[in-house]
Amino acid sequence: MGDIKRTFYCLLFFFGGNLAQAEQYIIGAQNIEYFPHYDFTSNVDKGVGWAILEAFSDASGHEFVYLDMPVRRLQIELNKGNVDFVYPDNPRWNSEGTTLGEKTFSKPVAHTLSGTLIRSEDIGKGLNFIKKLAIPQGFTPVKWQKRIDDNLLSVVSIEETYNALSLLQHKEVDAVDVEYHVGKYFTQSYPQLGPFSVDVTLPFIDVPFLLSTLRHPEIIKELNLFLVNNPRLISDIYEKYDISLPEDLIERFRTEQNVEEDDLWKPL
Repeated sequence: MGDIKRTFYCLLFFFGGNLAQAEQYIIGAQNIEYFPHYDFTSNVDKGVGWAILEAFSDASGHEFVYLDMPVRRLQIELNKGNVDFVYPDNPRWNSEGTTLGEKTFSKPVAHTLSGTLIRSEDIGKGLNFIKKLAIPQGFTPVKWQKRIDDNLLSVVSIEETYNALSLLQHKEVDAVDVEYHVGKYFTQSYPQLGPFSVDVTLPFIDVPFLLSTLRHPEIIKELNLFLVNNPRLISDIYEKYDISLPEDLIERFRTEQNVEEDDLWKPL
């Protein structure tokens, strides 16, 4: 393993040119159990995002300390300078108190499929069937916003993913807005849940998870070079966590559900 790390370290320096001086940085991270993408409360395995950032740490020499906190506190602590980076972040999300133009975002550290998880028996019932939707606390249901604004849908904010899926199991909500691999992980870990499916005629979106900063764009530049120059390493980490790219998943679900290309969900 040491030889592999040294190889990537050399690769990064070969492609990266002049790198910033290595030191310790604090990454503010969501304190939500969203495994396999992330679980920064874990002392063992914090998920695929953490694994990629740690591979970058090994290559660059920068040390990252992960400080998990509620979603809505992340941007506040970033603005105060109490954390150097936020993960995951995305310019599509609401960042209260932060001017978007001041932030520097990395290339995608991880690709995710945020979809509509329903009971398998409800596949094909359509958009109007969804009257009550569970979402993780602190998340913004962007792809559902128009129906919420039109009072066609009520939202139930849930702190724990397991609890959201339990509500779906007991028909207390019609759907859960959740990342596909997260839903898969929980149904595999808790056999009493499910079967659930991502209905591709209902809202879904490819949401890249990015690293953001206000004060260290030079580190973001290094990370971007690392992500571009080490595709095999990134692919191996994805494979370890059994994560597929969103476009591959959508095509698989479309075939399994006999959905025509024109019938795939499209933003209203």
